[in-house]
Amino acid sequence: MHRYPKIGQFASVQAFWEHVIRLARENFAMNLRPELTVKSAADGSPLADPIETPEFRIGNRWCIHPMEGWDGTADGLPTERTIRRWEHFGLSGAKLIWGGEAVAVRRDGRANPRQLYYRPENLEGFRALLKILRDAHANRFGKNSREDLLVGIQLTHSGRYSKPNRDDLPEPRIIYHHPILDARVGITPGAERALMSDEELSALIDDYVSAAKMAEELGFDFVDIKACHGYLGHETLSAFDRPGRFGGTFENRIRWLCQVIEAVRSTCPKLLVGVRLSVFDFPPFRPDPARSKNGQLGPGIPCEFPVPYPAFGCKREAPLELDLTEPIHLVRWLYEKYRVRLFNFTAGSPYYNPHIQRPAYYPPSDGYAPPEDPVVGCLRQIDAVRQIKLAVPEIVCVGSAYTYFQDFLPHVAQATVGAGWVDAVGLGRMVLSYWDMPADVLTGRPLNKKRICRTFSDCTTAPRHGLPSGCYPLDDFYKSSPEAVRLKQIKAARRFSV
Repeated sequence: MHRYPKIGQFASVQAFWEHVIRLARENFAMNLRPELTVKSAADGSPLADPIETPEFRIGNRWCIHPMEGWDGTADGLPTERTIRRWEHFGLSGAKLIWGGEAVAVRRDGRANPRQLYYRPENLEGFRALLKILRDAHANRFGKNSREDLLVGIQLTHSGRYSKPNRDDLPEPRIIYHHPILDARVGITPGAERALMSDEELSALIDDYVSAAKMAEELGFDFVDIKACHGYLGHETLSAFDRPGRFGGTFENRIRWLCQVIEAVRSTCPKLLVGVRLSVFDFPPFRPDPARSKNGQLGPGIPCEFPVPYPAFGCKREAPLELDLTEPIHLVRWLYEKYRVRLFNFTAGSPYYNPHIQRPAYYPPSDGYAPPEDPVVGCLRQIDAVRQIKLAVPEIVCVGSAYTYFQDFLPHVAQATVGAGWVDAVGLGRMVLSYWDMPADVLTGRPLNKKRICRTFSDCTTAPRHGLPSGCYPLDDFYKSSPEAVRLKQIKAARRFSV
């Protein structure tokens, strides 16, 4: 058993804040002002304040993150499960729906064989998703509620993590050969087939433009050019040793992302562009073998890594330490040169350092026990976003890693938004079980504690084994599904616990 307290162990809001404030000061020299009472919209909650810019208006400070459901058809169309999830996004009460779904811009860029992807034949499927979401929002909150609802779609290519045909068949496309990650996706030393040429990267831009044209035609408000979590757009940013026009210098490493944004802007002038960005990264972690026993995963420890290490947002000579110089430069560059105002900040990757990206008490089946109090992981992201917002105040930014705060999530959200450290609070796995938490908070209703995500990580373990992602412990729809039986068998076989 690891030594970190569970969120449910805190007997009061005051006790929770004492713990959080101590960790914030010890680890980040960050002074977080505690919010002991959650305000409703009627009481003047900062979470109810609209966001207004010359380009758009967002009705409140809640955002729904994009998520891969692993539940589309082989042809990349939504299924009943996909539709159900998008309906819940509309019912959530959040006024910023960031992409709804990670949508591959072409078939071979899918992260799994059931990921949605763009092709002309799928136009009506995406139209139905958008309509379901907006209608659900209007039916619950009134027909005029759609006027300040901003809905986007996330465009991606999975790059190194592409599995378009079979769950057990990686078909990676990489930006550069990585000293650790190549072997994890079956790339042998010296193999060049997976490496994308400059010409291929340039041609890929056309696929992003085609998908963006679809989004504009259907009436989406914006597209997100995904640059996070180890996927292709993120990997371009750390191509320090790649030759040619897309590697080496900072200007070269951001060139591909900038060219995608520029092409979408010029082709779809009515469409806003956002970027979900991993603002820092660490080397891969693995369970400590000395502390893994009796079927229990040991706490995570860093894999052995070379220096200089190729990662964006950390010190190359000491890659377990953040360096936000380049991320801040990139954000300012995109805002000033390409008019990108919408940013959604995250970190790391679920594939090789999930405790950095998605702090949790219980690890996924291919993960490791927490190497630190998960609260520290949440605060690390909060502090990084705070620094970027301070450096580039003109942007509208969404923060991540709030779900782990659980019962106290609204308190922390109110504190960070109220302090001006972030403009909106993003929810991902929380909305798989408790999709209307934002609505409950804004109307002053007590939280439904039976639906609060406890970070059991089943929504990650399931897709790791080819099952749809959903909240199997708390959502009756998934709890009673045939896949829930299979998931229990998988977990029993692994016998992992903390």
